[in-house]
Amino acid sequence: MTNTESAESTQIQLVSRPKGWPTHENFRTVTEQLPPLEDGQVRVRNEFLSVDPYMRGRMRDEKSYIEPFALNETMTGGAVGRVVESRAQDLPEGTPVLHQLGWRDVAQGPAKAFTPVQEIEGAPLSVYLGIFGLTGMTAYAGLTRIARLREGDRVFVSGAAGAVGSAAGQIASLLGASHVIGSAGSDEKAELLTEKYGFDAVINYKEAPIREQLARVAGDSGVDVYYDNVGGDHLEAALDVLNRHGRVAVCGAISQYNATEAPCGPDNMGNLIKNSLTLEGFTMGDHMDVAAEFTEKMTGWFREGRIRYDETVVEGLENAVDAFLDMMKGENKGKMVVKL
Repeated sequence: MTNTESAESTQIQLVSRPKGWPTHENFRTVTEQLPPLEDGQVRVRNEFLSVDPYMRGRMRDEKSYIEPFALNETMTGGAVGRVVESRAQDLPEGTPVLHQLGWRDVAQGPAKAFTPVQEIEGAPLSVYLGIFGLTGMTAYAGLTRIARLREGDRVFVSGAAGAVGSAAGQIASLLGASHVIGSAGSDEKAELLTEKYGFDAVINYKEAPIREQLARVAGDSGVDVYYDNVGGDHLEAALDVLNRHGRVAVCGAISQYNATEAPCGPDNMGNLIKNSLTLEGFTMGDHMDVAAEFTEKMTGWFREGRIRYDETVVEGLENAVDAFLDMMKGENKGKMVVKL
């Protein structure tokens, strides 16, 4: 343990609430002086920060499952780094840790705010923000806890080239799905999903209305499970093709996060009744008890070479806002992270 001195931390704060798409004017960068460590505290130099769709919701001042970002205060989010100074016996210097004090280069706080992680041979620490972290766990929980995936199910995943979507498609296959369909925003992403991630079919939703394309691709066999990351027209399309007793796990609605007007709902909600469908939204805060089960399975799949992942890596804290905006526009393949 080290007798520490003060240190500087560069941080990004929200200074105004976006209307529609966020801009750089909604944020500012500050440098703060961190006080010397107290007993039981650690100082961590972050190596990777996560930018995620849910953060857009936290920029609104409205009640939700998580508190909104406060104005003129440093934002938070997933990050991984290493302990550089410590006054906590359980977290010595050099320990890699996962935590929620992102949007800054140096984080400091009580040791209980930081979770030590094991380094994985052949993988960067950033996997704990993606396939080994909440991203992969969200995909797993949505399929197993919410959609109650069964062997032989036909599955549709929207936003399939994103971090959660690409994980959900692979996990569905590993859990016994017979056919996995995805949607993505370009032919390049569609090719990646079929060739690298093992999707059976992928729709480029920009080529034609998703409702028409999904009906054609699903055919008479339909789908049994829809993993929804997009909402809007994708949900409407899925309600057309879901088989009787089909299940929808609603993870996100990225198509609506920057809307300035209330979107129209699907015109086919009556299918919920007609086909005895189940539609359930979820957030991971209610399902953290799945963590041990997920970690065991993911570790095994990874060691067996059965899991693939992509990262879009943006260099520098000064580019974190751009990384967030690009992620919201779907310009990432797999998990979007900022490397410090």
